[in-house]
Amino acid sequence: MRLHELAGPGLAILLAACGQSGETTGEAANSQMAPGMSDSMDKMEMSGDTAAMMAKGTGTVTAIDMTEGKITLDHAPIPEANWPAMTMAFKAKPELIENLQAGDKVAFDLALEGGAGEVTAIQKQ
Repeated sequence: MRLHELAGPGLAILLAACGQSGETTGEAANSQMAPGMSDSMDKMEMSGDTAAMMAKGTGTVTAIDMTEGKITLDHAPIPEANWPAMTMAFKAKPELIENLQAGDKVAFDLALEGGAGEVTAIQKQ
C-alpha cells in the first residue's frame, strides 16, 4: 500500500516534492530497523495466553483497607516480577485479609498482570 493512500493527497504531494514515491516496501522498512533487531517479525512467537503470571513473596503487613480491598505489604524481593524489596499495596479479596493485621509476617501468592499484582493467597508465618 502506498503512504499517500493512507495519509491523503497532501502527503503524496510532499513526498513527490522530495523525490519519493510514497511507497514503502517490506525491504525498505526492514532496512530502517534499529541495529540488532530482527528483520523477520513473523518468526516471533506471540502468546495468545493473557493469563497472569504467578509469583510468591514474603513480607510484613503494614496496612489493610477492607473498604478498598487492599493490603499493603513491606515485602522482600520478588524475582518473578523483577521487583526489589519495597512497600506496596495490592488488591486482595476481603476473605483473604480479614484475619490479618498490621505487623503480621506473611507468605503470599500474587497474580502479576500489567505491572501490578493481586494477592491470591496469604498465610501468617
